[in-house]
Amino acid sequence: MATARTLSALELLVKEIRGDGGQAAFSVGDPVNHEDVKRVVKHTVDTYGGIDILITAAGINKVKPIIEQSGGDWEEVMNVNVKGTYLFCKEVGKVMISQGRGGKVILVGSARGHLGLANYSAYSPSKGAVHLLAKTLGCEWGPHKINVNAIAPTVFRTPLTQWMFDDNAFYLNFLKRIPMGRLGEPEDFIGTVIFLSSKASDFMTGAIINVDGGYTAM
Repeated sequence: MATARTLSALELLVKEIRGDGGQAAFSVGDPVNHEDVKRVVKHTVDTYGGIDILITAAGINKVKPIIEQSGGDWEEVMNVNVKGTYLFCKEVGKVMISQGRGGKVILVGSARGHLGLANYSAYSPSKGAVHLLAKTLGCEWGPHKINVNAIAPTVFRTPLTQWMFDDNAFYLNFLKRIPMGRLGEPEDFIGTVIFLSSKASDFMTGAIINVDGGYTAM
């Protein structure tokens, strides 16, 4: 079950998955709206009979010096990155606990959740909060056999970050911090998601896995 705010993006994604022989459905919703989240979760349970894996990946950034940043921009970043993650964990957690068969929860944090950066006074703290939410829920839901872990990527190619790849000066400067000599591609993310979704990670919870080409190792 795919969910996002934008209908056209969801339709395209589901069409692609089905075209590859997979099963997929979608439910439009705003992760910051609690009623939307509850509706999406109910739609998922009604469609598939339950929920075994949750992946939260919604995220935005508003880059600006703190003294110039509006309170509204700061709140928007915190709402999407933290509140949206919290609400989906809250509602899906209810389902997983009631099912009594455990589950896998994968939160998408960021390398910036470990490190400070000028003009990231909303984004970096928000991703640090996501990391600590994974640790907290790992402790809270361990008795229910629900694994909660987070992935902390560096810059990956997406529609929102394509400009970083296209701006040659920015790209070359950023690569100085990446021991593996390149930024991330979507394919680099998949293996960690599969691992954390599978039985191979059954004894892992509260972990933050850096998928960053060595960015946080420097």
